[in-house]
Amino acid sequence: MVKSSLKNITRLQNGITIVSEKINYVKSFSLGFWFNVGSRDEIPENNGISHFLEHMFFKGTKKRSAKKIAEDIESLGGYLNAFTSKEHTCFYGRGLSEHLEPTFEVLADMLQNSVFDPKEISKESKVVIDELYDIEDSPEELIFDKFESVVFQGNSLGMPIIGTEKNLRSFKQKDLLDYVKENYTFDRFFIVASGNVNHNHLVKLTEKYITKNFKSTNSKERLLTLQPAHDLFVEKDIQQVHYIIGKPTYGFKDEKRIVVAVLSQILGEGSSSRLFQKLREENGIAYQINTFLNSFYDVSTFGIYLSTNEKSIHKAQSLIFNELKKLKHKKVTEKELDRAKEYLIGNILMSLESTTNRMQRIAQSVIYFGKIKSVEETIKKIRTVTVNDILNLSNELFDENTLTRVVLSSKNLLLEKAA
Repeated sequence: MVKSSLKNITRLQNGITIVSEKINYVKSFSLGFWFNVGSRDEIPENNGISHFLEHMFFKGTKKRSAKKIAEDIESLGGYLNAFTSKEHTCFYGRGLSEHLEPTFEVLADMLQNSVFDPKEISKESKVVIDELYDIEDSPEELIFDKFESVVFQGNSLGMPIIGTEKNLRSFKQKDLLDYVKENYTFDRFFIVASGNVNHNHLVKLTEKYITKNFKSTNSKERLLTLQPAHDLFVEKDIQQVHYIIGKPTYGFKDEKRIVVAVLSQILGEGSSSRLFQKLREENGIAYQINTFLNSFYDVSTFGIYLSTNEKSIHKAQSLIFNELKKLKHKKVTEKELDRAKEYLIGNILMSLESTTNRMQRIAQSVIYFGKIKSVEETIKKIRTVTVNDILNLSNELFDENTLTRVVLSSKNLLLEKAA
């Protein structure tokens, strides 16, 4: 094995990376089996297969039924789940520290010995299609998929994680096996734990239970080519108007993302933010109004989301544009900047009270940067953001010709951009 000089990171000769964080004062653990694979690695013809596989890994192995997978964890007072993003798939378990090995063994069994029974594939496709319909019926979720489909048009990042109904109905056992063989490779495999765990024990469990000979590497590059901004209207039989305005910006690999995060706090995160105060508190025209920053390794989407009624949407957009102009032409005060920084730092620190959040944070750090970036390092960077940084970034981001707007409503509303 090859040990990193960084504490609690071990890379085995086969390429698996093992990462742990020991927290002595808790009695539990969160253990994640991560693959650096998501919908970004798909093509239109198999879009949705990463997420579908996430479901299918729970549907039975050579020695366990779906029910037994659940029972073997829940009988120990533990919890098992998974999620798929555009860049990752994570299978994770939580439990008391003395139950780390049986939890590890169940996850290892799922990832190496799932059978993908054609009958289960047929049943689960109906379940995932129902999930897709739920998204279609939830405009506050659907609009974000539509927004990224426009912003990342022509790129795999623009495809929805859940895929398409056509694809979900067409997946066969061979499709799943071929996708796993091609993409679930040792160099994309990360075993990450946070809690009352021993790193050397975690390494020994990996060597004991990971016996499948995964393909060694997947060298496919994730490419990105951005198109000029354009608007999208989606007609839905809904009462409210749902609206997003935003654009691509800096991803995790760029330190300027920290400035975007602070700007997002000032503009639209929290009840003291400018947009919440202006639209909801002063004008009473939007129940939901907030900014968002959805980040990937090389790019993020940053924007403003609101829902309101048809009569108020034009005024709401006008008020949004006015707030953007203010940020472009006048520096924020030191007091407002400090408040945004403290809000952001407070959220980061409070999230660390969960071992699952900590596990996810260090996994993402190691996958993206090859090291565990300390919380102190992140906080230090937040504190260095200046009023001039906010002013310069506002002028860079808020050029109306580079902003994409997506509107979901029951009728096409022509929203004029500000002059």
